[in-house]
Amino acid sequence: MTRKPKILYVVNVDWFFISHRLCIAEQAIENGWEVIVAAEDSGRSKEITASGINFISFPFSRSGTNPFIELQLLIKFRQLYKDSAPDIVHHITLKPVIYGSLAAKFTKIPSVVNAVSGLGYNFTGDNQGRVAKIMIKLMKVGFKHKNIGFIFQNKDDYSELRDLGVLNEKNKIFYIKGSGVDLKKFNQTPLPNEDRLVILFPVRMLWDKGVAELREATRLLKDKYSNRIQFILSGLADNDNKAGVSSNYLKDWEDGEYVKWIGYQKDMVAVYNSSNIVVLPSYREGMPRTLIEACAIGRPIVTTNAIGCRECVDEGVNGFKVPVKSTIELANAIEKLIVNPELMLKMGLASRVKAEKEFDQLNVVRKHFEIYQELYEQ
Repeated sequence: MTRKPKILYVVNVDWFFISHRLCIAEQAIENGWEVIVAAEDSGRSKEITASGINFISFPFSRSGTNPFIELQLLIKFRQLYKDSAPDIVHHITLKPVIYGSLAAKFTKIPSVVNAVSGLGYNFTGDNQGRVAKIMIKLMKVGFKHKNIGFIFQNKDDYSELRDLGVLNEKNKIFYIKGSGVDLKKFNQTPLPNEDRLVILFPVRMLWDKGVAELREATRLLKDKYSNRIQFILSGLADNDNKAGVSSNYLKDWEDGEYVKWIGYQKDMVAVYNSSNIVVLPSYREGMPRTLIEACAIGRPIVTTNAIGCRECVDEGVNGFKVPVKSTIELANAIEKLIVNPELMLKMGLASRVKAEKEFDQLNVVRKHFEIYQELYEQ
């Protein structure tokens, strides 16, 4: 009997894998692969194992700085790879990319895929601290693998790694615009025709998503539009993250009418369907799934001209892009849509067209398997 090829996905937490990569893993199962996922179990691992995937609880700090603990973590990665012995390991998010690449090199894993969605400001220019410099050195070692591929969501992230000098001529480079969207599940729906326009902010509540800037924009618009619009904040307060916005801040902001925080919602299709406009004033993204989903549902978007965000909006076609950390420009862009229902409708239709052309999940899955096959056959 022919042995099944084996792929191991390593990601920080189970819910992120479910939202961003589960569809690819399910296709791997269908294609005859053995699939393992190693991640922290936040209570949703059964949604992964229900697809016939082996799940390994593998918790680790996303932002640890204690050298002794970090060394122990590297040893854990190495043991994981020795025990699971995959043909391909696919690292998702920064820490698995760095530590996993090293572990894969030490344990002679045949093929490695690194999904990179930006390193952030701490790794660039004058912002580099001691920890960042150590991480860069680790990357230079780990990325010297004879059969390693990098999936970038945009050209800026590639340029950043290249400029840090951590890539080498043997590395294979691929581009895929995010994790895609299920165009049948996130089907285009008409804009709601309610008394209040709903402006949706659908993200995990982190400061670098532009929470403070959006709060100021809501203040600027309140006197004029408090009875005509409603801001819905849909996402968890991330109290375990250093960049997380506290629940107290969100509760102080919301009033239940003009601004309403509804927390995490499992059925995001229904949340998007009830919205008229989607807003994301983020400082930086890889390729924000929320904006891809907003495009698929057919909603006009207001976002920033930040890396990742700007790829989701064609200025003046399916939305508006404003400078990062702007508040007046953000409020003005939202207002342009509030006062122009025809523009809202036109931009919403354009968003769906963009999703069909650029973000179809079927294409994303296909491209991943082309990459897996290329590396597996090396």
